[in-house]
Amino acid sequence: MKATAKAHTNIALIKYWGKRDEALILPTNNSLSITLDGFYTTTSVEFNEELTKDRFVLNETAVEGEQFQRVTKFLDLVRSLSGKRLYAEVASVNAVPTAAGFASSASGFAALAAASSKAIGLNLTETELSRLTRQGSGSACRSIYGGFAEWQKGEAVDGSDSYAVPIAPREHWDIRVAAVVLSSKMKKVSSRRGMRRTVETSPFFNGWVDSIPYDLEAIKEGILNKDFVKVGEIAEANCLKMHATTLGANPPFTYWLDTTLSVMQTVQQLRDSGIPAYFTIDAGPNVKVLYLPEHEEKVQETLRNIPGVSDVKLSRVGQGISYLEDDTFV
Repeated sequence: MKATAKAHTNIALIKYWGKRDEALILPTNNSLSITLDGFYTTTSVEFNEELTKDRFVLNETAVEGEQFQRVTKFLDLVRSLSGKRLYAEVASVNAVPTAAGFASSASGFAALAAASSKAIGLNLTETELSRLTRQGSGSACRSIYGGFAEWQKGEAVDGSDSYAVPIAPREHWDIRVAAVVLSSKMKKVSSRRGMRRTVETSPFFNGWVDSIPYDLEAIKEGILNKDFVKVGEIAEANCLKMHATTLGANPPFTYWLDTTLSVMQTVQQLRDSGIPAYFTIDAGPNVKVLYLPEHEEKVQETLRNIPGVSDVKLSRVGQGISYLEDDTFV
C-alpha cells in the first residue's frame, strides 16, 4: 500500500489571510493563486501493518515535534475516510525553503494528501482531494490544480463547500514569476499565529475582507483576458492590503526585512523604465515578482543586483498533482 505524488507550490495573487474556523481551516475570504513549476514537494507514503506509529522523514531527516504532529493528525483524517487503521511511513523531499514565505506547506500537504489517499485505496475526485487537503494546510487545496485556481471559502459549517476550483489551465497564459530569496530562515511569527492575531486584534481586518470580492472578480477577468497590467496592479495592491493588517495588529508585526522594501522599490523602478513587473509577498520576507517572458533577462539581472538578495529563482506556470510510478524523487 504505497504511492508517490508530486505537488507544486502556489503563490496567492488574491491572498488568504484569516480563518472563520481554526479547527477546520475555513477562510474568511476566497483567494486565488498561480501554481509554480519551480518549487515542489515529492512525497512517498507507505501504509504498513507492522508499524506501531507513523514515521515522517523530510529531506532525509527524521521529523518529530509540531511538524510530525501535523502530519500524523492529517493521516488520521485519511485513515478515517478509508476505515483502515494502518500507520504510515512518510518520506518527503521538499524543494522549497520551509516556513520562509514560499508556501512550503502548500506543496507539502498537497503531495501528502495525494500520496496517502492513493496509497490507502481512496479514489478521490479532484474536488474531494482539494477538500481533504485543505484540512492539512489551507493554501494547499489550491495546489491540487495547475495554472490558476480559486479557493472558495464556502458557507457550510462543516466545510463541505470549501475547496479550490480551477480558473484557467497552465497552457492558458505564459506569465513568469521570479522568487527573490532574501532569507530561508523560519519566520518568527508563523502564518497560523499571524492570522489569528490579525483577526482578533487588527482594526484593518474587516476592511481587508470587504475589499476581496471586487479584487477577486477583477483579477479573474484580467486572467481570462490576459491583461497583465490589470492582474499585476490588483495582485500588488491586494498584497499590500494584507500586510497592512499585520501592522495594525496588537502587538504589531511584519514579515518584511529592509531588503524586502528594496526589492519592492526596484520593481516600481522597473515599471517606471517601461518594463511591466509587479510584486507580491506572502507571509514571509521573500518577494515574488510577476513579469512577461520577453522581459525575463532584464528582470532577473536587475533583481540579482540588489544588495541583500541571495538568489533569484525563476518559475513558469506549474502543473497540478502528478503521481510517480517509482520511488525516484525528482
